[in-house]
Amino acid sequence: MHDVGLRPRERAIIAAVVKKGADPEVVREHLDELVLLLDTAGAIVVGRITQERERPDISTAFGKGKVQELKELLELHPADMVVFDDELSPAQVRNLEKELSVKVLDRSGVILDIFAAHARSVEARTQVELAQLEYLLPRLTRMWTHLSKQFGGIGTKGPGETQIETDRRMYRTRMQRLREKLRDIDAQRLVQRKGREGLPRYALVGYTNAGKSSLMRQLTQADVFIENRLFATLDTTVRSLELPSGQRALISDTVGFIRKLPPQLVASFRSTLSETLEADVLLHVVDIANPHFRDHIRVVEETLEALGAQETPQIIVFNKIDLVTDPFLINDAEAEYPNCVFVSAERGLNMMRLLQRMQETYDESAILRVLEIPYEDMRIVNKMYEDLEVLNRHDGDHAIRLSVRVPSDKLPLFNSRYGQYTVIAEHPLSQS
Repeated sequence: MHDVGLRPRERAIIAAVVKKGADPEVVREHLDELVLLLDTAGAIVVGRITQERERPDISTAFGKGKVQELKELLELHPADMVVFDDELSPAQVRNLEKELSVKVLDRSGVILDIFAAHARSVEARTQVELAQLEYLLPRLTRMWTHLSKQFGGIGTKGPGETQIETDRRMYRTRMQRLREKLRDIDAQRLVQRKGREGLPRYALVGYTNAGKSSLMRQLTQADVFIENRLFATLDTTVRSLELPSGQRALISDTVGFIRKLPPQLVASFRSTLSETLEADVLLHVVDIANPHFRDHIRVVEETLEALGAQETPQIIVFNKIDLVTDPFLINDAEAEYPNCVFVSAERGLNMMRLLQRMQETYDESAILRVLEIPYEDMRIVNKMYEDLEVLNRHDGDHAIRLSVRVPSDKLPLFNSRYGQYTVIAEHPLSQS
């Protein structure tokens, strides 16, 4: 773990290959976000450079002329590294470092470094280390170039190659152990979740720094860590709250999403994000004061789709309405996103309206089914407690009558497992 406050801030020049015809405002916003990422990682940006191309150069991302221009920029504004906004291949990194004589990174490398600095729990540290090793494995050749630089000539190639193969084996062995460790942690999480069966579950999702943790603190009145930095929250936090009906519910907050999130991170954080996958309702928190909030919504939707959570009922929660200066923006957003609520987590505005919408969406997302199960099928009753939310139970003379909440996405499961039992009543939960 390192504290960026205790070391000199590195100097960086940021670079991007831009598709021809791209909106300059969007390009600027992407690079501004990279500046924020580097600030979070502990670096200061001293220059930026872009090139319009149909596709990045296979060898150096930039064309030869632009690489020369980048060299001149480094002479004008000396820096410790050049950071590209898109992922670079190991060959591109190697060639650029040879040309520029400075460290070359890409956006994924910076994000991984931030995650490593912010990971606190055993689970988060394990997930980040696995993602880093997966990212570094194809880049090991670059890490051994110092052998030829230091010694050169005869006698360095063989040991270097041998060391690379040794390191690759070590990396793969370590990655296998980390995956096993995550499976064990996932099994522990499953046991913990068993104790929460029967309670409505909500999950906060959103672009990083949208205000999810602040909203969670307002809704639960619990002490939740809040910092105005990207990726301040990596670990899942679960707290309880009370819905307007008086029913207790659970809400979870986890890592924020960001555009171009390294696929290694999405994969390794899948166990943390399982809280999102198993939620009854997602609260998609959006910073409406950010001029690019629509782009942020799209990024979150794409990430949810990659996780397989796109079908979960969702409420768009437009946060930071106290910072909105355009009088028409809220009306426009309401027309564009019908199932939305406007709040200020910082000032506690519209919290009751949000809780009411949470209750409504939860009730509308399922149907109530009342069915009878004969006593000889007691094992089915136990299985139903595992699969579904049992709202009421009556032990009669000849059968057990259960009232169960069946989420819309679990209807096929219900019908295949329990379709043979007599259904006494069925109606939307909101009418119960």
